[in-house]
Amino acid sequence: MQEFTETDLQINFEKFPDGLVPAIIQDIHTRRVLMLGYMNREALDRTIKDKRVTFYSRSKQRLWMKGEESGHLLMVEEIRTDCDQDAILVKVRPLGAVCHTGADTCFNEPNVSDNFLEHLENVIRDRKHRRPENSYTARLFAQGINRIAQKLGEEAVEVVIEAKDDNEELFLNEAADLLYHYLVLLAAKGYVLNDVIEVLKKRHH
Repeated sequence: MQEFTETDLQINFEKFPDGLVPAIIQDIHTRRVLMLGYMNREALDRTIKDKRVTFYSRSKQRLWMKGEESGHLLMVEEIRTDCDQDAILVKVRPLGAVCHTGADTCFNEPNVSDNFLEHLENVIRDRKHRRPENSYTARLFAQGINRIAQKLGEEAVEVVIEAKDDNEELFLNEAADLLYHYLVLLAAKGYVLNDVIEVLKKRHH
């Protein structure tokens, strides 16, 4: 997340009688809008400081960190303001379902990217966070970075072996296994595929 303060964002809280500015929450990877909440100065300062979305709850009449009871936190990656300085866009990594109903979003939309690789990365991150039973991905994370790296190496060797033959089905399946385990390794290290893509972009300007 970019380091800055509430002052850097230049939000005009005085535009609203109650000092509450609408905050749109967006998944940074899928780009789906997840929910809408409201922030006062203190809520925004807490959001920036803790890197977890905190609203001002009008029903509770207090600051409210999203996920404080469920554990489904919204981890802040980026914050922007609109051109009139009276709305906030917070780009996040959601840890679990966002809506209190159990839905992915408060608009009853699945939080799925049109890009399948991004969707797969979201699934992998979810397995890393929740560690559900009977999940191969969760078991990989539990075994640690050395096992994940070893597994990636094994899959790479299998791709090389299949590349020397003419069995299209076997080659594509091994290539898919390699890509999947590569995404798991990136997630274990705290990265996403876009981080690698940015490096490639810099190399080919």
